[in-house]
Amino acid sequence: MTDFLAALGLVLVLEGIIYGGMPSLAKRLAADVLRVPESTLRAGGLIAIAAGVGIVWLVRG
Repeated sequence: MTDFLAALGLVLVLEGIIYGGMPSLAKRLAADVLRVPESTLRAGGLIAIAAGVGIVWLVRG
């Protein structure tokens, strides 16, 4: 559980850097996402999940 909370904290730090430090970039990225087809977003999300699980497996394995 502590690893999960640490990972969640890191995600919040990264999100905060983007929204707090570069809000215009965050707005532009959000607008760009609306133009991407759902299938592409889904594939990217599944790839990100697989990469995340792979990294955790390698580190914690």
